[in-house]
Amino acid sequence: MKFASLGSGSEGNALLISAAAGSHRPNSGTTVMLDCGFALRETEKRLLRLGVDPSDVSAIVVTHEHSDHVSGVFKFARRYRIPVWLSYGTWEAVSAHAADTDVRYCADGQKIAIGDLELTPYTVPHDAREPVQYVAGDGDRRLGVLTDAGQSTSHLVQALGACDALLLECNHDRAMLENSAYPAFLKRRIGGAYGHLANETSAEILQLLDKSKLKQVVGAHLSRQNNTPELARAALESVLGTSFGGIGIACQDEGFGWLDV
Repeated sequence: MKFASLGSGSEGNALLISAAAGSHRPNSGTTVMLDCGFALRETEKRLLRLGVDPSDVSAIVVTHEHSDHVSGVFKFARRYRIPVWLSYGTWEAVSAHAADTDVRYCADGQKIAIGDLELTPYTVPHDAREPVQYVAGDGDRRLGVLTDAGQSTSHLVQALGACDALLLECNHDRAMLENSAYPAFLKRRIGGAYGHLANETSAEILQLLDKSKLKQVVGAHLSRQNNTPELARAALESVLGTSFGGIGIACQDEGFGWLDV
């Protein structure tokens, strides 16, 4: 199993998760897109950059209805005739855009089988209708994804335990956000319990996780204005140590290339 990002941040998000053909499906292979917050042509361009033909995407799974995660979902799904998985609450928020799309519902803890991948959604605290994040597996390895959450919960810590790889939001540095030119209401929203994870909170979550199998961590959804890759990396290193060789940082423009789980 491997994963790659088309881009990560407030201007658009999309993650690819891919499993090679399994012994029970020798002529198969599965690539799922988690969220699609880019325009159709931009999504196609970014997929090709990663060596993926758009028609090879088997499904889209959606975390929540905010535009940087969902704005390109239904146009892409209609173009390539692929199913979209999302929570019922998310569907209620985006149903006006979902005509002529194969929509399927998911819920906390209910496993989704898509080809050679199995994805398990879990609920997170975020200011959306029914937000979920996902843990993906191929039977041998597990990838945990956590972005767009305002705080740690015992539920998300349990969901992400014993993963082999982790995509973890490091959205902002608290001091940079507080001293930014953002209006007060936006600072409260981002830094609140249903906003986005500060570097410090991400490190606290990482500290709590069962890391017995962890080999790769990628800091994601960094704010251009209120964080830096260096600060995000330092937060992750504060838990994993500077000798941990598997720390990466996703960026808005390039995402990151394929990483093995």
